[in-house]
Amino acid sequence: MPSVPLSVVVITYNEEHNIARCLEALHDIAEDVVVVDSFSTDRTVDICHQHGVRVIQHAFEGYVAQKNFATAQAQHDMVLQLDADEVLTEELRQSIRKVKQNWQHAGYSLTRLTNYCGTWVRHGGWYPDRKLRLYDRRLGEWQGLLLHERFQIAAGQAAGTLSGDLLHYSYNSVEQHVSQLNRFTSIAADELWLANKRHVTLFHLLLKPWWRFVHGYFFRRGFLDGFAGLSIAVISALGVFLKFAKLKFGRDAKMVGGKNGQ
Repeated sequence: MPSVPLSVVVITYNEEHNIARCLEALHDIAEDVVVVDSFSTDRTVDICHQHGVRVIQHAFEGYVAQKNFATAQAQHDMVLQLDADEVLTEELRQSIRKVKQNWQHAGYSLTRLTNYCGTWVRHGGWYPDRKLRLYDRRLGEWQGLLLHERFQIAAGQAAGTLSGDLLHYSYNSVEQHVSQLNRFTSIAADELWLANKRHVTLFHLLLKPWWRFVHGYFFRRGFLDGFAGLSIAVISALGVFLKFAKLKFGRDAKMVGGKNGQ
């Protein structure tokens, strides 16, 4: 059976420290690689050109819209979607090659192994972080609100699994983690607002953050990852608090004095 051609799509913005590592693992598994860049101001685009991949500039309109746009730019219907800070392991590359020889499902999920400040995190709910990333674009689409996007295959279609990890180089420092947490919790608060889930109580501000820490650090054995596990558990709990605090106080403040804070 002939191998099906595969496109890899990657969305980027100022990823000069990550993108080369991502692209170098794709040279012999993909017939087409396209990077959709949101007008980076660093060397991201130059590095992509050095690796001989297609680059399309497209203003960022949200993760769901950007990934659907990127998927539409692929030359082939079989698509592997990656983020710039992700790298295929050799085992995962071999698994993808086998699927290309015998494609049977609408999509395939894989496990993602995250590197946090130099530590590979295998507990605390961070592993296995299963994602559906290899798919037939004719049989689904990216869905979600502002965060937590996912590729949703069509009703009645089945998904398979791939062996091998996708390496995710997430945060190089606690400062970077907290900075992104601040941005993501603002987006998460907006998601709740748009979903009309606007009621915030002390349960949301106190008990839910406490439970997030206990669940991740003790029940999901985050303590086995040492300092990384402790840092993740504490910052994750802080994220729960910030999300609901921003929903309650940030949104209330925006509504004072004018429609939608304008």
